[in-house]
Amino acid sequence: MALFKLGFFVVIACLSASSTASPTSIGRRSVTVTLDGVNYVNKGLVGFGLIPHDFKESTGDSLGGIGSAIALKRGTWAKGSNGTYTGTLLVRPDRGHNIDTTIDYQSRQHEIEFVLTPYTGSENLNFGDAQKTLQLTYKNTTLMFERNNTKTSGLDALAVRPTQGSDPELPIPSEEFSHLSLDVEGLVAAPDGTFWISDEYGPYIYHFSDDGHLVSAIQPPAAILPKDKNGNINFTSVESPTTGRSPNQGFEGLTLDPENNILYAMLQSATIQDGGDDESTSSFTRMVAYNISDDSKQPPLVGEWVIPLPVSNDKGKTRPSSEITFVSENIFLSLSRDGKGMGNDDSESKYKQADLFSIAHATNIQGMKFDDPSNPVAPNGKLDKSITPAKYVSFVDYLNDDDLKRFGLHNGGNFDETLIDSKWESLALAPVNDPKSPDDYFLFTVADNDFLTTKGVALGIPYDAGIDVNNQFMVFRVTLPRPIAKA
Repeated sequence: MALFKLGFFVVIACLSASSTASPTSIGRRSVTVTLDGVNYVNKGLVGFGLIPHDFKESTGDSLGGIGSAIALKRGTWAKGSNGTYTGTLLVRPDRGHNIDTTIDYQSRQHEIEFVLTPYTGSENLNFGDAQKTLQLTYKNTTLMFERNNTKTSGLDALAVRPTQGSDPELPIPSEEFSHLSLDVEGLVAAPDGTFWISDEYGPYIYHFSDDGHLVSAIQPPAAILPKDKNGNINFTSVESPTTGRSPNQGFEGLTLDPENNILYAMLQSATIQDGGDDESTSSFTRMVAYNISDDSKQPPLVGEWVIPLPVSNDKGKTRPSSEITFVSENIFLSLSRDGKGMGNDDSESKYKQADLFSIAHATNIQGMKFDDPSNPVAPNGKLDKSITPAKYVSFVDYLNDDDLKRFGLHNGGNFDETLIDSKWESLALAPVNDPKSPDDYFLFTVADNDFLTTKGVALGIPYDAGIDVNNQFMVFRVTLPRPIAKA
C-alpha cells in the first residue's frame, strides 16, 4: 500500500541542534509534584505535529477522530544517533462522523509512523517550524470484524444481542441489523500482537486478533452496566439509564500493567447511581482491573477502585477523564479536561491535564456490596465513608502559556489552526533512553477532532461539518521514577 506523507520532512538546523540539549535546558521551568513520597517531574512540551483535517485514509474516508485511543506499536520505538526518535503509533477513531446522527462506521485502526526531533530551546518557534519536531506519515488501515467476518458498526446501540456461547449480551443497532456496535475509546497493544479495546456503549472491553477479528468480550460488574428501571440492559447513548454508566461516559480509559498482565479500564465519570446524572456530582468514577494472563479462560475481575476526578473551581463541575495510562505499580496517568478550544464554541480552555493518581492506599471494592447498583459508592456525589479513594495530583498542564508559545500555539482568542484542540483523549509513553536521566519518558498525546472538516468523506459520501479542525499531536518529556519497593 502506498504511504501518504503528512507535515514537514526537512528538519532545520536550529531544531537539530536543540534536540541534543540536556534535559535541564528545556525552554521553561520544570514542574515537580509528589505522590506517595515519590517526585515526578514535568519537563515541558518538546514536540508538536498534526494531520490535516481533510486527509483521507486508504478506504477513502476522512482520517478523523484518531485521538480517541492510541498505543505505541511494539518493536517500533528506536533512538537515532542524531537525537531523533522513530516509531509507529496505532490510533483509533471512535464511532465516526456523527454530527446529526450516528452512522454505520466500521471500527478501524490506523498506523502512523513518526519522527520525533525534541525541541528543548527557549525561543518561540513559528507554527510551521513547530510541526518539524514531530513528522507524521500515514501507513495503513485495518478494519474490524466479528468472528464470522461481519463488519462492526458505529450506529447507536438501540438493541441487545442475547448471550451466545462465551459472549455476554452485546450492543447492536437493532434486532434486524445485529452487528456489534462499537464506540472505541481505549486501546492496548498486547505483547502477542493482538489488541484490547474499550468502548462507550457497553461499556465493554474487547479482545481483537492482529488482523482485526473479535476474539472475546468482557462484561463489567452489574453496577457499571447501563440498566433501565426494570433492571434490563439498555446500551443506547441517547438517553440516561437508571443505573450504570452515563451516556457517552463509558470506558474512556484502558491500559495494561505488562509485567503482571493486568488490564485496567476506567469510566469517564461516575455511574448514574454514584452521582453521574449531574456534572456537579459525578467526580467519583470507577476503575476496574482484569487478569489477562490465561488466554484459555475469561479474564477474572481482580480489582475495583474509586478515583476522584478534578472539579472546576468556578462551577464545581467534574473534569471527566478521557484516558488512563499505567506508570508503575499502583501509579497511573489520567487525562482530564474540559471540552473548550478548537472545535468548541468557546476558544478558551480552563483545564487540560495529564494528572497522576495512586491506588496504593485506596479501598479495593471488588466483590463488595458496591457491585450491586442498589449500593452506590457515592450517592448524590457524596463518597461512602467506608471507602478510601485513590490519591490524585495535578501534573502535566497542556495549557501552560510558555509551552504553547514555544510551539506557535495559543489558548483562547482567535479560532484558527494554532488554537489548541478541544478534545484531547489519548496517552502513550516511550522511554527517552537517556543514561543521564534513566527515568525520563516521552508522553505522547493526541486530540480527537470529531471528523470536523468542510471537506469530509464518510462511508464514501462527502460532507461539510462547517468547521475545519486538524488532528493535533503533542509530546511532553516527563520523569516517572518507579516507587521504591517496601521491605
